[in-house]
Amino acid sequence: MKEIFINKKDNISRIVLVENGNLVEKYEEDDRKKRLEGKIYLGKVQNVLQGMQAAFIDIGEERNTFIHLKDILPKVDIVKEKQVEESNIKKLVKVGDKILIQVKRDATNIKGAKVSTHISIPSRYFVLMPKVEIKTISQKIENQKEKDRLTEIVNEILPKGYGVIVRTSALDKTKEELKKDLDSSIAEWDRIEKVANSEDAKAPMVIYNGQTFIEKLLIDLVDKDIKRIVVNNKKDYKEAKRVIEKLEENEINLELKEEDIFKEYDIEEQLEKASQRKIWLKCGGFITIDKTEALTAIDVNSGKYIGNKNLEQTVFKVNNEASVEIAKQLRLRDIGGIIIIDYIDMTDETHKKEIIKVLEDNLKQDRSKTQIVGFSKLNLLEMTRKHMKGGE
Repeated sequence: MKEIFINKKDNISRIVLVENGNLVEKYEEDDRKKRLEGKIYLGKVQNVLQGMQAAFIDIGEERNTFIHLKDILPKVDIVKEKQVEESNIKKLVKVGDKILIQVKRDATNIKGAKVSTHISIPSRYFVLMPKVEIKTISQKIENQKEKDRLTEIVNEILPKGYGVIVRTSALDKTKEELKKDLDSSIAEWDRIEKVANSEDAKAPMVIYNGQTFIEKLLIDLVDKDIKRIVVNNKKDYKEAKRVIEKLEENEINLELKEEDIFKEYDIEEQLEKASQRKIWLKCGGFITIDKTEALTAIDVNSGKYIGNKNLEQTVFKVNNEASVEIAKQLRLRDIGGIIIIDYIDMTDETHKKEIIKVLEDNLKQDRSKTQIVGFSKLNLLEMTRKHMKGGE
C-alpha cells in the first residue's frame, strides 16, 4: 500500500511517500524561504558580460538573476544534429531589453537564481516546450510497443512549433486523456505569451507562478497507485484536495489529522535513520554516505561480515547487498549530481558487471533520471542522478 503523509511543523512542510510502512521518498519545504523555481517572468536586462557570455536579469526580486548564452540561444535539436554558430551574447541581448525567462534554479547564499529562455510547462503527462520541436519519451517507459503508441499519439495531437517530454505517468493513458492534458498546457502558454507581448506589459513582472510545492509532488506521485493521503493542517489539506479534484482522482482517500502525524505513524524514527552517515546492511557490512560541494561519495565496507573461505564471494555478497541499499538511499535522500561509489575491490570482471546490473535494476524504482558511467581505472563506480525536486 502506498501512502503520502504531509506534515507541517514550525513553518516546515515535509512530504513523504511510504510503501507498506517503509519510507521511500522525502521532501521538505520551508515556508519562510521564497521559492522561484519554475516561475516565468518578463525580465529586464541589467548588465551584459561579453567575457562571461552571460547577462544579469532583473525579475523584481532582491537579487538579479543570471543567464548564460546557451540559455538564450535556440535549444539545440540533438536528434537533427543542428549546430549553433552564434557566440556573441551582445548580438542577442542588450541592457534595457525585455526578455521572457523561466527560473531553472533557485538562488543560493552565494549565487543568484539561474534563468533560461527555454520555457517548459509541466503537467501530469507531459512537459511542454514551446518554440522547440523536440519530442522525447521518458526513459522509464521501456516497452517499445507503448513507446511507439505514445509517439503516434503525440504526433497527432501536438501542434507544430511545440516540443514535449512524455512523462512516465502517460503510460497506458488514452489519447483523449493525453490530449486534454496537453491542450491545457498549450492554453496556459498562449496566455503567458499574450501577457508578455501586450503593449502595457512592464518588466519586471511575474507571468506564471508555476506549481506549488504540494501540487508538484502530488501530480508526480498520484499515478504511482497512491491509496491514501494524510495531512496535519487545514491549509495543506485544502491544497491537496484542490489538486486531487483537478486530477479527478476520486479513489484516493484524503484525511485531515491535526497532530504530528509523523510520530503517530512511526515516520519520525525512519527520517532520523535516513539522515545518518552510516547505514548497516543485513549481512553485517555497512555503507557510509558523505556529501561534498562537488559530489557524493559512498563507501562500502565489510564491517562485521566475515563470509566464507572464498574471499571473492564474500566481497561480492557485501557489494551486492550494498548496491540494493545504495539505490534505496539515493531515492530516499534525493541525492543528485555526481556520485562516486567505492565498492570493496573485486578481481572478477564478471562480478563487476553483475554489480552494475543489480544497481541498474534497483534504480528502476527511482522516479529520477540516473546514469551509470561504470568503473573507473581506480575501481570507483561513477554515476549521476538528477534531483527530484526539479521534476522528472
